Amino acid sequence: MTTEVRELVDEGAARLRRVADDPRHEAEILLGAALGQPRSWLLAHPEQRVLDCAATDRFEAQVTRRAHGEPIAYILGEKEFWSLPLLVEPAVLIPRPETELVVERALAHLPPDSRSAVLDLAAGSGAIALAIAKERPGCRVIGTDILPDAVSLAIRNAVRLGLERVEFHVGSWFDPVADEVFDLIASNPPYIAEDDSRVEPCVRRFEPHAALFSGPTGLEALREITAGAPRHLKPGGWLVVEHGDTQGEAVRGVMCARGFVEVATHRDLAGRDRCTEGRRPS
Repeated sequence: MTTEVRELVDEGAARLRRVADDPRHEAEILLGAALGQPRSWLLAHPEQRVLDCAATDRFEAQVTRRAHGEPIAYILGEKEFWSLPLLVEPAVLIPRPETELVVERALAHLPPDSRSAVLDLAAGSGAIALAIAKERPGCRVIGTDILPDAVSLAIRNAVRLGLERVEFHVGSWFDPVADEVFDLIASNPPYIAEDDSRVEPCVRRFEPHAALFSGPTGLEALREITAGAPRHLKPGGWLVVEHGDTQGEAVRGVMCARGFVEVATHRDLAGRDRCTEGRRPS
């Protein structure tokens, strides 16, 4: 028995209504992945009959996982960030568009021909480090993460993207680079307070707790990074961090208290405070 693409999408969308803002779009993505076709192919061939039973079974299994709240990125094992197709697994946070602002601000401080040293703390899948390395091929880029599985995945992403020159090391914050100094330090650290009621249940359930939650206030990791950064920044070097949309003022205060100058907060595309930067005095 065969089924039209349109019918499969309709059935999948109906099952995803409770968990997806755009269930039809997600059903199309999952069916395309199951068939080995881009979503554009599905839109162009809605009356195409699916003859591959194995593909139909894959689609049904994927829809079931998504219907239970599992993020699409984990189901497909991939998420695009800065136009880079990154492998993602439950050991790492799913890269989000807002984090691209950290990359934008980092690049603003790194000229195109820069040969600077760059450090990415809490590197996870390697998203920030690899995006910077792609745009600034002359820079030396290092990422650290406390989770061995995250570092292993980041290395796989680097090899897959042909960016093997990026180094990734296991360790807490600055420990793997104890004696090194950098021109720029970037980070998307844990910054959510443990009791923050705005966190979606599926995020709490599926994404790594250690990559999301920092402690009672959400500022614990940001304070630790800001305290350690001056010892690992060259004079005039920059610290660029992502944070929550209500934390801009607090993070500016933390940076100023540690002697950073030219401290400024930048907003994401939704107009929310998302990234704060500061420079170590020359």
